[in-house]
Amino acid sequence: MTAGPARGELRLRLAVSLAGLALLAAVVALAPVEGLAWVEVVGIAGLFFGLSAAHAAQGLKRR
Repeated sequence: MTAGPARGELRLRLAVSLAGLALLAAVVALAPVEGLAWVEVVGIAGLFFGLSAAHAAQGLKRR
């Protein structure tokens, strides 16, 4: 029995995270966010999707 998510799940996580980052970039490019909402939209969402993608890529690299 292996510890952690299976390879297929890591691929799915990576795909969803990259899609989220692409959508976030598209939203910011089409409708720039101003003020404090910038921190919430770009900072938190970007951090979430970016770290999720990095974690999934690292897991795939190890296997």
